[in-house]
Amino acid sequence: MSRLGRTIVAVAAAAAVLAVAVHLSMVFLHVAPSNTLSKKHGQGIDDYVYPEFEQNWKLFAPNPLQQNIHVHARARVAKDDGSTETTGWVNLSKMDGEAIDHSLAPSHTEQNELRRGWEFYRGSHDDKGKPLGLRGELSESYIKRIVMLRFGPELNGGTVERIQVRSATTPVAPPSWSDEKTDSKTDYRVQPWWQIASADLPGGWDK
Repeated sequence: MSRLGRTIVAVAAAAAVLAVAVHLSMVFLHVAPSNTLSKKHGQGIDDYVYPEFEQNWKLFAPNPLQQNIHVHARARVAKDDGSTETTGWVNLSKMDGEAIDHSLAPSHTEQNELRRGWEFYRGSHDDKGKPLGLRGELSESYIKRIVMLRFGPELNGGTVERIQVRSATTPVAPPSWSDEKTDSKTDYRVQPWWQIASADLPGGWDK
């Protein structure tokens, strides 16, 4: 190999090693306990890690998740003849799951957009569904935009005026070898109807 060729290979190898070292360092600082570096450069670390390299350790937590939570939505549609129609419930989580199944490179949006958005919503509302300050209001806007991105402004031959969401929480059944008994009944929590404004539509997000 010529001197130029060896130089190119050496530079490429050094760049690859450097990139791997930076990546491992960023991920380590992200999951490591709070320290001087992570406190000082926390925003930069988060900007690098999210959303592609997010680390979720709930599987290894002392109390791993034992529920399946699906998010459903429906719409109230205004027709040209003055009548209105309420659509059936649409399982948005199931739609994402079907898009992910058997995909070698599933979309990060399909994996996490709705799930993380719903976690944000639940964490910023009280047990009665009332928003907790500005974060609660922001989470409602975020969920509305996710739903309207799926539904679109026109649905079933009419204009979407209102939407409603609900969560369907079903306990995970214990394995066949376990003596544990679990109620497999699905618990539904229905949220109030939300009025749709132009800002909630994809074309109005930048206005």
